[in-house]
Amino acid sequence: MNQTAPTEKRYTYADYLKWPEGERWELIEGIPYNMTPAPSTAHQLVLGELFRQISTFLLDKDCLPFVAPFDVRLKEADETDEQISSVVQPDISVVCDPSKLDERGCHGAPDFIIEVLSPATAAKDQIQKVALYEKHGVKEYWIIHPADRLVTVRILEKGGKYGIPQIYEAKGRLPVGSISGLELDLDLVFRRIEDR
Repeated sequence: MNQTAPTEKRYTYADYLKWPEGERWELIEGIPYNMTPAPSTAHQLVLGELFRQISTFLLDKDCLPFVAPFDVRLKEADETDEQISSVVQPDISVVCDPSKLDERGCHGAPDFIIEVLSPATAAKDQIQKVALYEKHGVKEYWIIHPADRLVTVRILEKGGKYGIPQIYEAKGRLPVGSISGLELDLDLVFRRIEDR
């Protein structure tokens, strides 16, 4: 399913701010992507448990967790705020630099991002967003595959590129490399889906 708007025009954050509030869109290098339909129940159960674990761990830490919808504006060097051509709403974002936060969300790359795959967003999350997050310096990017019970982990290396993706079976505890001490219990993440 193609989620992009049928247009050749490139859009900016200024355009994005004018779109109807009831609609959810992302911009990736000026191309709009529709965020509907709403995620499945399984997606929301996985996302909720991941966020609960991350949020609990970070209660007394400097990093802050955010769950979608939460705008992350990824600016090119020569763009003003209004000219930004990439605005995404990751399922989970963890921001450890408070100077990147403002009333509109995050201005710059979060340290850690998780996307939970849905059939409608799978290609975008695994292709366009990998390139976008690498380009803007997201230190660690996880893609959770609920149907396959897999986790793909990408870590930013010293040269500013993601290394070979590491793929894990979604069970046991998996450490988050960019946030010292954080381990996510994947058995708990998938328990509610398995119980249904």
